[in-house]
Amino acid sequence: MATTQTNRLTRNLSSNIDVFAAFAIVAIVVIMVIPLSAGWLDFLITVNITLSVLILMLAVFTKHPLDFSVFPSLLLAMTLFRLSLNLATTKLILLEAHAGQIIQQFGEFVIQGNPVVGFIVFTILVIVQFIVITKGAERVSEVSARFTLDAMPGKQMSIDADLNAGIINEQEAKLRRKAIQQEADFYGAMDGASKFVKGDAIAAIIILLVNIIGGFIIGAVTMGMPLLEALHTYTILTIGDGLVTQIPALLISTATGLIVTRADSDNNLGMDLAKQLFTLSKPLYLTAVVLVALALLGLPKIPLFTLALVCVGIGYFLDKSTTSTAEQETAAALKAEVEQTKKPENVMSMLGVDYMELEIGYGLIPLVDSGQGGDFLDRIVLIRRQIAGELGFIVPVIRVRDNINLQPNQYIIKIKGAEIASGELLADHYLAISSGIDDDSLPGTPTKEPAFGLDAKWINSANREQAELSGYTVVDAPTVLATHLTEIIKTYAYELLSRQDVKKLIDHVKEEAPSVVEELVPDLLNLGQIQKVLQNLLRERVSIKDMVTILEALADYAPLTKDIDRLTEYVRQALARQIIQPLLDTEKKLPVLTIEPRIEQMILDNIRSSEYGNYVNLEPTFLQALIRKIAAEAERIVLNGYNPVILCAPIARLYLTRLTERQIPHLVVLSYNELVQGVEVKALGMVVLDNAN
Repeated sequence: MATTQTNRLTRNLSSNIDVFAAFAIVAIVVIMVIPLSAGWLDFLITVNITLSVLILMLAVFTKHPLDFSVFPSLLLAMTLFRLSLNLATTKLILLEAHAGQIIQQFGEFVIQGNPVVGFIVFTILVIVQFIVITKGAERVSEVSARFTLDAMPGKQMSIDADLNAGIINEQEAKLRRKAIQQEADFYGAMDGASKFVKGDAIAAIIILLVNIIGGFIIGAVTMGMPLLEALHTYTILTIGDGLVTQIPALLISTATGLIVTRADSDNNLGMDLAKQLFTLSKPLYLTAVVLVALALLGLPKIPLFTLALVCVGIGYFLDKSTTSTAEQETAAALKAEVEQTKKPENVMSMLGVDYMELEIGYGLIPLVDSGQGGDFLDRIVLIRRQIAGELGFIVPVIRVRDNINLQPNQYIIKIKGAEIASGELLADHYLAISSGIDDDSLPGTPTKEPAFGLDAKWINSANREQAELSGYTVVDAPTVLATHLTEIIKTYAYELLSRQDVKKLIDHVKEEAPSVVEELVPDLLNLGQIQKVLQNLLRERVSIKDMVTILEALADYAPLTKDIDRLTEYVRQALARQIIQPLLDTEKKLPVLTIEPRIEQMILDNIRSSEYGNYVNLEPTFLQALIRKIAAEAERIVLNGYNPVILCAPIARLYLTRLTERQIPHLVVLSYNELVQGVEVKALGMVVLDNAN
């Protein structure tokens, strides 16, 4: 029964601890106003000393500075508490020439009733606190805050690089980012909190002078005390008051210095000191030799010889323990190795499949190893951000692994474990991409640019200037790989979009526009249907960034049809301005090719339905001729500096896209319904087949 009551009381206290904290802060301010008796003052001074010692002990035993993140606020509260006590004691000293037993004892016992000695001791304490500890802690806090803020971008990029490399997962990355933010906030707060300690030291000096002068005047004039007695009485009380407040202030200043100078460690201060000071025996033996030499030169022999023997003893103990520890570690390692061979293989980790992988040969490792100057992991971070900005979804983590089975300069890009693309790089060369006019005099190794299949040459850095003057586009090996990876992501983005990604996108929209989500999901469309629509858009490189517009369009047309292709076309019409904008020329006109009406009609006449959806059943010869003609016309307008765009009837758009997407992947097929007001169409030609019948 007693245990239950104790637990209930503990829970009540824990749940109302914020109320007690608020009450304590208000009480500190009240102390400045209301008069306190000497007994209450003794109690509060004792509380101040106790809290100061406790804070110092916590600073000593803290492993990480962030473990004591409340310290800046606590420093302010303790400074305010001390100043409140100073004001309360000042009132008692000036009014009653008495301020409690603690201050009296400090004034008579600590300084033996000598005001001059007390004043000197107080001055030394203030100097030590103000000039030595406080100034140093203030400077360290300022520098730490500045360097922490400057290092934040680099730390963030390092976290992203580790995430992309598969070293950490998303949860750990979030925790690391949070720790970086907390560290910046902590040192910034400590930079400001150090000013409290500085101001407290200055206030102590001013209060001391005011109490001595004011007390002397009050004692001599008001109370009729002899001049020397008044000076002695109030000086003793003032010095006692100063010592009572400055000693806790010195403890907290020391705690401040310990916190801001504490490096991140897995152990507390005492363990780190013991571990780092008494790790090597040779420095201890050399110290003993120096002590013996000083004793032989005439300095007191007993303390020097004693400390020399202590150093030798500690050194001998360290040598024995190091040998024993090494033997134990060796035995433990052998035992662990044997036990590991007996364990069954953990196959659960082998069951998962990464969405994207980049495997590289050992010759390309310098590109991704930051220790060798490689920055490709940072480039992957930028690629993911670029794709997020362009296509509107976050690319899954790209795992980068070395593969000894590959050629030294070879790389492979995989999606869901299947190889999608590959290539070869010369890490220490540049790729000179042809502009159409080749320079045979340019030395280099002929190759193909992996992303777009353009003619190119691998050249040395010495030939880079010649290549640029000859009209070649010159890029380094990491850029070639980054470009190839980016194009693969854009091409296969629809395969990378999982239902979990769709849920995250919808949850994000729900924060901004909850009504459209509530209307659409799950009453009209489920998560899988929305995923298929988004995949259709990404398949044609249409950005899904504007999720609000997409979901609103789906909510409008989902009651009419559940056909995914038709819903996709409706969404494209809603996104028409976004789709057309990148296709405009310098005159803000839309250059397009058109399709002969007979061809459109033939496509529509050959649409067939099945349980798997609609498809076009055209004769192979006609289909091949049509694709060749479209490819030729698209190449013609590309050479003229235009984007390959075909404009056709709305019903035929989807089927024409499906017919051409494999052979002409960069062809954009628009429907007349996707033309927006204010955009002028510039016809560049028409796709015509003589044998179209």
